[in-house]
Amino acid sequence: MRLTVLDRGHRLPARLFFGFTELVSRVPMSDVPKTLLYRPDFFGAVFLDLSAKAMRGPSFWTAGEREYMAQQTAERLQCPYCAVTHTELVRIAGDPSPLRPELTAALRFLDDLTPPGITKDAAVDALNVSLIWQVVNRLANAFGFQLLPGQLESGTRSLHRFGYRFPGFLTGKATGTLRHAVLEAPARTPPELRQAAASGDAWGSYAATVRDASYRVSTEDIARLKQDHTEDEIFEVTVAAAVGAALDHYDAGLRILGD
Repeated sequence: MRLTVLDRGHRLPARLFFGFTELVSRVPMSDVPKTLLYRPDFFGAVFLDLSAKAMRGPSFWTAGEREYMAQQTAERLQCPYCAVTHTELVRIAGDPSPLRPELTAALRFLDDLTPPGITKDAAVDALNVSLIWQVVNRLANAFGFQLLPGQLESGTRSLHRFGYRFPGFLTGKATGTLRHAVLEAPARTPPELRQAAASGDAWGSYAATVRDASYRVSTEDIARLKQDHTEDEIFEVTVAAAVGAALDHYDAGLRILGD
């Protein structure tokens, strides 16, 4: 993890949860929950609520098909961490192979945003899945997520078992939209900076790289940013850039569907 605050900057409830979970599982807490449970009022609460609905809520798609979409998103965005994780989740949730024609059409729609040839409800459900992993893939690449021994098996089983939900005492109540929480609400950085980052126009080429080629973000890039910015500022700008790119794709998909 390239930001110290994502390892050791959590509130007491999260620290206690991590400690208990690590004691029971004998596996260190993985980087995804560390990131999503850091500053949940800024990002994690709304995002986790969306994740649970997209991945395990009512849908045209089976759980295994949604995990397959997530795995394919990781391949497109060149995120090894997420590709490995969702390959395992496909196995756990139910491998959809051979793919039904509707899933093939949905994957093509998510890839090139052409009319999908499936029902509008099915296409929106697919866009909801893509929105989640377009964000997580970029954060995983930018923040340098790594899988430690035992985390793949333990983490994926827990995600599937609990339906992508975390206890409410860790996140608080999710209110508002992802766009508002990350790009408009008060935070450590001004909304104008986060909105610029969402468009790829902040801190030189950094925000654009997170948006367009997050796999190119390096430890050296983050180290240079730390010379002029706090880790909280880096966290917010990175999240804003990732969310901005994901929302652009999502909104473009809705326009194709006529919304």
